[in-house]
Amino acid sequence: MHTATQQIDNGVNVTALLGAREALSQAPQAARFTWRAHCDWVRGTHSQIVVEDFHGLGEAQQHRSRFTFEADHPEVFAAEDHGPTPVEYVLVGLAACLTAGVAAVAQHRGIQLRSVKATVEGDMDIQGILGMDPDVRNGFDDIRVTFEIDADASRSDIEALVAQSQKRSAVYDLLTNPTHVKVSVK
Repeated sequence: MHTATQQIDNGVNVTALLGAREALSQAPQAARFTWRAHCDWVRGTHSQIVVEDFHGLGEAQQHRSRFTFEADHPEVFAAEDHGPTPVEYVLVGLAACLTAGVAAVAQHRGIQLRSVKATVEGDMDIQGILGMDPDVRNGFDDIRVTFEIDADASRSDIEALVAQSQKRSAVYDLLTNPTHVKVSVK
């Protein structure tokens, strides 16, 4: 157990998060967010993606900075390797979402973190995306996330942090539950 005098600082403002949750419980329509990524093809399999605006709390919102990402395929796919592949970005998103959740839950539970490292691996048979075998899916067959967490907590408390993070992770949910995706041309 942690003493009342012990300061826990994992860099997460839990008071603000709980306040936002309370405020949104009074106005649930404001909890509907639309996240955006704008992608421009450069050449070959190379694209440039910008993230800067989104909609939430009932109005247009802006990130403090514009974020630009490069995506491509490696040279083994006869590409120029200007950035991670799109599926690697999915792994990045999962790692970041779960890790942020661990920090937030630890802060809320009064557990001081010293380090959190996550390794995310996804297995894929590329015969599907290459059109070689119609019975092979295009996406991941299996994804593994392994955490190494150093904290002032027991192993069971650390496992509970990870379990709660997984339970509340938007990206984990996206990968493990069907999501309606509509693709259209303007």
